[in-house]
Amino acid sequence: MSLPTEPIGSIPRPAQLLAGIAEHEAGRLDSDALQSRYDDAVRDTIARFEALGSPVVTDGEQRKPSFATYPVHGLDHLAADGVEIPFADGHSRQLPKLTAGPFRYAARSVDYLRAAQRYATVPVKQSVIAPSALSLLYPPEGIDGYDREAFLDDLVNEAEADIREALDAGASSVQLDFTEGRLAVKLDPSKGLLDSFVALNNRVLDRFTEQERARIGVHTCPGGDQDSTHSLDVDYAELLPSLFALHAGVFYLQLASEADPDRVLRQVATHSRPDQRIFVGVTDPVDPVVETPEQVRDRVLRAAEYIAPERLGSCDDCGFAPFSDDRSTSRDTAWAKIQARIEGTAMAAERLGA
Repeated sequence: MSLPTEPIGSIPRPAQLLAGIAEHEAGRLDSDALQSRYDDAVRDTIARFEALGSPVVTDGEQRKPSFATYPVHGLDHLAADGVEIPFADGHSRQLPKLTAGPFRYAARSVDYLRAAQRYATVPVKQSVIAPSALSLLYPPEGIDGYDREAFLDDLVNEAEADIREALDAGASSVQLDFTEGRLAVKLDPSKGLLDSFVALNNRVLDRFTEQERARIGVHTCPGGDQDSTHSLDVDYAELLPSLFALHAGVFYLQLASEADPDRVLRQVATHSRPDQRIFVGVTDPVDPVVETPEQVRDRVLRAAEYIAPERLGSCDDCGFAPFSDDRSTSRDTAWAKIQARIEGTAMAAERLGA
């Protein structure tokens, strides 16, 4: 038998691209030259995925300044002092804050997808930010003349359009990045915030047919930035029942970095539905140690004790560089981990087939 294996999203940017971004910001590189470097980075990313035998590829988010805020990058009605997200190592990321309506995306994921499709010879998946994350852009004090309900209506419309355009353009799947799920439990242990996130995301997902939702997945992890996380200390059991209430057909679960994966897998077996495919994380981008194919094989086989193999797949725990300035993981380390994932998953598939 074969088991699907997929990347989650970001790949560390090559040094030439990082240098080009810095030179452009300093006024020493024009926009056309910078775009050429972006093109080179996407081309190289896809070529390296395919050389490793990846059955599905992404653009590695080479053009995204941030996995979370790319849709609003460049909007003029934003302030810098939005929600602050602290990480375990002491650093933090701060979201922007909307200052006026109406809310519209400044960038569409379909543009990233089409740029990747120019170079790919295998299916291309597209990651998008979950609308629940973007809901954090609305300030708690409100906006004069633009209430929260009007904002949410606009957000749902924009998120639907972003997903639908990618599906219509031929994405093999669209992955909603829902890293704020576990964080929501940390911010609000009553789970009121988590419930509101699930309800908002389902407002978007319910606009798609059952066949379309089979191509829509949800990724969750405790964050991953500069080799640190924002919510790994939150018990997975506090998230998983609500997670599987999302009306999606595929789930990508961080698992390699869990201290007790069997406990998590028992929860997955209990709360997931038979029609939901589960991709388990088998490589940890936060850990600088490269997994061996044998470790990956064993992680997949352990998951198969709880999840029927026909519902099972493997993935990385999260993206390797979700913010463009994150240089904590080298590009070569990321590729070595991806190679181990692909080879180890094939070894597990052979074992399960036998």
